[in-house]
Amino acid sequence: MNTVRLAAADNVVIALRGLQPGQEGATDAIPRGHKMASVDIAKGAPVLKYAQVIGYAATDIAAGAHVHTHNLEFRNVDAQYEFSTNLRPVEPASQIDTFMGYRRATGRVGTRNYIAVLTSVNCSATAARMIAQHFTPDRLAEYPNVDGVVAFVHGTGCAMGGDGTGFELLQRTLWGYARNPNVGGVLMAGLGCEMMQIDWLIEAYGLTPGPLFQAMNIQDVGGLRRTVELGIDKINAMLPVVNAAQREPCPASELMVALQCGGSDALSGVTANPAVGHACDLLVAQGGTGVLAETPEIYGAEHLLTARAATREIGDKLVGLIRWWEDYTARAGGSMDNNPSPGNKVGGLTTILEKSLGAAAKGGTSPLTGVFKYAEPVTARGFTFMDSPGYDPASVTGQIASGCNLVVFTTGRGSAFGSKPSPTLKVATNTQMYDRMTEDMDVNAGRVLSDGASVEEVGREIYEAWLRVASGEKTKSEAQGLGDFEFVPWQVGAVM
Repeated sequence: MNTVRLAAADNVVIALRGLQPGQEGATDAIPRGHKMASVDIAKGAPVLKYAQVIGYAATDIAAGAHVHTHNLEFRNVDAQYEFSTNLRPVEPASQIDTFMGYRRATGRVGTRNYIAVLTSVNCSATAARMIAQHFTPDRLAEYPNVDGVVAFVHGTGCAMGGDGTGFELLQRTLWGYARNPNVGGVLMAGLGCEMMQIDWLIEAYGLTPGPLFQAMNIQDVGGLRRTVELGIDKINAMLPVVNAAQREPCPASELMVALQCGGSDALSGVTANPAVGHACDLLVAQGGTGVLAETPEIYGAEHLLTARAATREIGDKLVGLIRWWEDYTARAGGSMDNNPSPGNKVGGLTTILEKSLGAAAKGGTSPLTGVFKYAEPVTARGFTFMDSPGYDPASVTGQIASGCNLVVFTTGRGSAFGSKPSPTLKVATNTQMYDRMTEDMDVNAGRVLSDGASVEEVGREIYEAWLRVASGEKTKSEAQGLGDFEFVPWQVGAVM
């Protein structure tokens, strides 16, 4: 099989391997993963993939022709939304799956046990990094239950203007990391005169200073050197307490998985994303939670999610996010079709509509039970959505702040991404890339096409890998030390 048609209504097929003119009816060379017209398509007519519109013919397109950026154009979405018309609740699992996790005093469960050094402002970033870098593997060897001391630093925290949105986003992000169940202890480091005051954060979110939550400001302590020394002393005092945590059997319902994709190609929506969607359904059947994000990357597919919204209110929240993003990009002089990236297009994706239809498949088939702001605590169980940019580090940062204790990341071009404190498991969309980047990829969903594996089989493999990773098995990105520099809070608003 050299091509595949994803739905009977489609007027394009996907080349599963590169085609030369004359092969499979091709009149042009068709790169692997790219689209070929299966019938004549008149100028202005919709081009259909997944039985959905992915764009419009910019010229007359003959059967057998390559369909891509040169002859397919984007138009803004004007969808007619249906709400709660496609509700397919999954059957509750007949048996309870478990993993070995850290049960916190709050009742939430961690899959890792980190000490986090959080900064209120960029001015304290160097101090935070110096503190964390002191705790080398040799120094942590006597604390086997501590996964590491990590500095989460960022480039803002002061000079924040506008309507307050950026300030609120950063507050929620810092609070969310401090409260993530994968964090056993927190040290907050500030400068002292910044807009993002640590005391305000503590008061606003009810954080309680104590042995496992410490704070300090460089100006109060007396300079950088003294701050680093004091920070090291504070963490040395935390280590025995954090190390006392023990893994214990916990139900899979305590898993909250961030559903993410990046470096996508045209096979993402054929192999890896549907497989992750099946894994999400398996998790929801256990009472667990999947969190889809990247609002610009569901643009053109949001009508599929509103039909799955458990209530009209949930669906309206999602539509409200879409309208905000349309206004946001217009004010910035951009377009919702600025995405896909150049690499996505080389991989066969042409418009954001096409990319979004594949990306939405990560959410499986179960009802949408909640829609949340960026870094807002996800309080609903089941399949949920969190607002975020499509930029992967910023999106994952928000998902972890929302409470995700695991991350799954599908990629077709090959993304070298990892995250802390919640580990990232990466899923390859095609076998060629998996074989080329075996040190970075955990699961090969390309087997759906190369080996004839079913989407459900690979989805089960992903779900079972979640349980193992949640129990402490290291992912490929963890083994390579990724995650220290991937903390990227979404910055919105003017820098004053």
